Amino acid sequence: MIHTVNRRLEAKLEERTGQKVRHCYQCKKCSAGCPVAFAMDPLPHEVMKLVQYGAEERLLKCSTIWLCASCETCSTRCPNDIDIAGVMDGLRRMSLESGLASEREIALFHKAFLNGIKLAGKTNESVLIGQYKALSGRLFDDLGLGAVMFLKGKVKMLPRVAKDRGAVRRIFKETEKGS
Repeated sequence: MIHTVNRRLEAKLEERTGQKVRHCYQCKKCSAGCPVAFAMDPLPHEVMKLVQYGAEERLLKCSTIWLCASCETCSTRCPNDIDIAGVMDGLRRMSLESGLASEREIALFHKAFLNGIKLAGKTNESVLIGQYKALSGRLFDDLGLGAVMFLKGKVKMLPRVAKDRGAVRRIFKETEKGS
């Protein structure tokens, strides 16, 4: 049986991320160095191969893209200088856009994290927690723990805000244009 390769996914990812996934020759250094590979299926080098095959739906539904810690160990180890972490990020964005995200809780956390940075210009626990709780609908799951953290000063009620939030918002706008 002859399999045809669908290059549309590869082209979409290259346009979004600037990465030439076709240059991956499966040395497996990315997977060997990945600190969360033990939990991934498929492994990072297999993700790259699946992109080359054009297995879009499988990739956009897989948990690997959501388990990726974006530590960039894979990108650093790649002998062809492919930003594999950037490819994973591109796949996450495509997964969210398509509605195929398999890891609903992680996808919601990801969205809340980015929304918080857009709002305050930097990471902020109170904004992140509030956004995540609102998006997930799990408002009271760990209310007691939240109260304890607030009373101990671990979480501030008011968000810390970056001096130039506008610059951060412009960065988001520019990257969203390129997507």
